[in-house]
Amino acid sequence: MLPVFTAEEMRRLDRRAIAELGIPGATLMENAGAGAAREIRSAFGPLKRKKVVILCGKGNNGGDGFVVARHLARAGASVRVFLVGSARDVKGDAALKLSELQRVRGARLTEVGGENALEEVTRALAGGALVVDALLGTGLTGPADRLVSRAIGAINASGRPVVALDLPSGLLSDAGALLGPTVTATLTTTFAGLKRGLLLYPGAAHAGTVRVVPIGIPPAEVSRGISVFLLEPSDIRPLLPPRAPNAHKGSFGHLLVVAGSVGKTGAAALAGRAGLRSGAGLVTIACPASQQPIVASLGMETMTEPLAETPSQSLGLKAKDRLFDLAGRVEAVALGPGLSLDQETLALARELVAEVARPMVVDADGLSALAVHLDLLKRAPAPRCLTPHPGEMARMVGMTVPEVQADRIETVRGFCHRYGAFVALKGARTVIGDPSGKVFVNPTGNPGMASGGSGDVLTGMVGACLSRGLGPVEALQAAVYLHGLAGDLARDDKGEEGLIAGDILEAIPAAILRLQAGG
Repeated sequence: MLPVFTAEEMRRLDRRAIAELGIPGATLMENAGAGAAREIRSAFGPLKRKKVVILCGKGNNGGDGFVVARHLARAGASVRVFLVGSARDVKGDAALKLSELQRVRGARLTEVGGENALEEVTRALAGGALVVDALLGTGLTGPADRLVSRAIGAINASGRPVVALDLPSGLLSDAGALLGPTVTATLTTTFAGLKRGLLLYPGAAHAGTVRVVPIGIPPAEVSRGISVFLLEPSDIRPLLPPRAPNAHKGSFGHLLVVAGSVGKTGAAALAGRAGLRSGAGLVTIACPASQQPIVASLGMETMTEPLAETPSQSLGLKAKDRLFDLAGRVEAVALGPGLSLDQETLALARELVAEVARPMVVDADGLSALAVHLDLLKRAPAPRCLTPHPGEMARMVGMTVPEVQADRIETVRGFCHRYGAFVALKGARTVIGDPSGKVFVNPTGNPGMASGGSGDVLTGMVGACLSRGLGPVEALQAAVYLHGLAGDLARDDKGEEGLIAGDILEAIPAAILRLQAGG
């Protein structure tokens, strides 16, 4: 797992490195800039005699830019550095790096100020082969001033490849929000560890390819005290070990899927089949009696259980005793896909959440049942995994969708802490949280997955992982990662526009193979 920082966590790490590890701030800055220069040369090839334009601010991000300029100039590039501001305003370690740059041949420094100052910058950008953005770093809390904003606009208008140092200028470090004009980078070299704004949208769309540059702090120290992490394949692979030669269907658990209603039998079938494709040994779909023949016809490998129903052909309260009997015979329960919004059915769903003594994943209409009854989660006798999309999360926490999306990580963390649940907030870069306060960001998936039924597939996958004996947070990590990876493989085969939930489902085995093979 890769640690993911807020701006304040990064400042604390720098202070610890200086005060406790004895690493001077100037050394950290030198390591950052030198590492960024290496990444630039690796990404863009030899830069000898090529024109590189570097725009620097007056703070430490500008200091990183001065170091990059010095290293690229020594590698033979023709470097033009524009300091947006006055050299006399550059302080501390950045001032030291500025003085070192001024002694290097092949790097020309120009101070930028005043209304007409950017004309020269624009001309230089037009003639450059590469642009480096070192204007603003992680300390940004509001829109950039007028001159820096105009410089950002000039960078974006240049049409040249752009390398951002630490963060694209204009991006909020902690939540991915855009605070005004924001650099759109081709490559971002971020220092010591990832920043939240590089992973969460809309900021992630401005980051381009992201490379983490070590700055000389030991990895154990870098991760100390961090509670947000980006998942990697190596985190998921051990959760799905090779099967024992003498394994049988009972070795991988029995999943009960409580789902379906008139017109929504496909949701139940998708969840059930996804459970099998994800390795559950057995899957039973419990559905309204009138819908059971349809559900059974949609999947030869799943078992079905016809249950008492309401006049609207959704599950009725009279099905409760049989459902509890079925739940007692399985390892995990998946509740919600296509369940309907019938009030009797929602009441049944709440009783299942509150009383079934098996790990359970709750999605779709199951979440609607809980929306104003969230305290039921606190009394649940076994772990509860919730997989809301932003609209469902907004209803549960009494926020708007934009408010949820503005800080997905802290929204999930707060919910998990308050209700003792495990949550995967779906969407671009799904965010997974547990009651301990740890949060995990998933890197897989693509926009083609934004179609009806893909959430039902995820529900079945989480249920399968629970039935196989994974803990709730591990089940969410494995299912979410593989769900996104399956979507990526399906996209590679079919493209994004025509991608449907069934394509994701059928790509699950290939995703597992890719993961187990080390891909």
